[in-house]
Amino acid sequence: MNWIQVGLLSDIPRQGSRVIKTSGGEIALFRSVDDEVFALDDRCPHKGGPLSQGIVHGHRVTCPLHSWVIALESGEAVAPDAGCAHRHEVRQAHGLLFLNFDGELEN
Repeated sequence: MNWIQVGLLSDIPRQGSRVIKTSGGEIALFRSVDDEVFALDDRCPHKGGPLSQGIVHGHRVTCPLHSWVIALESGEAVAPDAGCAHRHEVRQAHGLLFLNFDGELEN
């Protein structure tokens, strides 16, 4: 496993997101109202919309383009829609956020 520090919990507003640019594309970090953090590729499985610009509610995000709802824990679209955004492991420790990622981060 390759855990990379990607910021602070306080960098992400509750029910908001932050984008990490990587060599493999953008990853969106989402923070729920109960301070859980999730990481998904920043592309909706429907038409590639930017999930980071969607509305976070509970442990879900609604894509801003066509209102698909994506479960943050799994990346799966909520029925009746079907599809999956790639999920990345993310951990918190003392307010620091770490992403399990094998690529390179971009500035």
